[in-house]
Amino acid sequence: MTQSETYTDAPLRFSIPQMHARGRVVRLDKVLNDILSAHAYPPIVERTLAEALVLTALLGATLKNAGGQLTLQAQTDNGAIAMLVCDYKDGDLRGYAQFDLAKLAELPPDATLFGLFGKGYLAITFDRSGAPDEGGGRYQGIVPLEGESLSAAASSYFAQSEQIPTLINVAVAHVTDRDGERCVAGGFLIQHLPEGEEGRERLHVRMDHPEWEHVSILASTLSATELADPSLPLEEIVWRLFHEEQQVRIEAGLALDKGCRCDPDHIRSVIARFPASERAEMVDETGDIVVNCEFCSRRFPISLASMAN
Repeated sequence: MTQSETYTDAPLRFSIPQMHARGRVVRLDKVLNDILSAHAYPPIVERTLAEALVLTALLGATLKNAGGQLTLQAQTDNGAIAMLVCDYKDGDLRGYAQFDLAKLAELPPDATLFGLFGKGYLAITFDRSGAPDEGGGRYQGIVPLEGESLSAAASSYFAQSEQIPTLINVAVAHVTDRDGERCVAGGFLIQHLPEGEEGRERLHVRMDHPEWEHVSILASTLSATELADPSLPLEEIVWRLFHEEQQVRIEAGLALDKGCRCDPDHIRSVIARFPASERAEMVDETGDIVVNCEFCSRRFPISLASMAN
């Protein structure tokens, strides 16, 4: 089974026209481990970040135009995980988490979402490219970190901020094969879209619409094992769920890659915007201004002397 056949590290888009439903399914393997390997995360933080990266890939795959960006941020003032940030842009995926090791040590291995974050919020920001009258612009929704998982909180975002019935399922697992042990995570998102035509029913005001109920019942039969199985093609997942429907359309999305956008030239240009007096206050004992990238865990020392050139 080749990577292209399973669509590993690439979302698969699908739609069911007669049911007014669309969805995305994705499985992260190599790209996930490339991102996680930059940090030595405790298992529970790794699992939570993996779930967040899957959500980011699913939501990012809904962006239609190149140049758009999706950012997912979970934050709290008193949780074991203080902040978690992921973003997607043109197939590039990145993310990191900040955590309190002492607070984590007090939690059970199966800590709840509230146990990990306490009282916090989930912010989802769409930066859509293009003119506002063409669907472009920046849109943000913020919802409480409530429910059993980040996926449940993300579903609440669509119900509250966009009023679109949405079902999201994410699974994270560790697999062992001839290449050793690694983390694999899969995600499935399906939405019921309003017809939006004048004089027609606005489907999003009815969460119990028969078409949505039918589709969501089928989608809820998808198991965590299927989602996180690297040998199971994503097309087969869609076929298993909806093969009795009149028509199902599928389309491969952009291949995903670890895409940290830190760049020495860009960092230098940002530092150059500060007054010389402030730059002088930033230097360390070696005469460098050191910038740390939280996403990829790299350090960028910029010589203060070089900024004078």
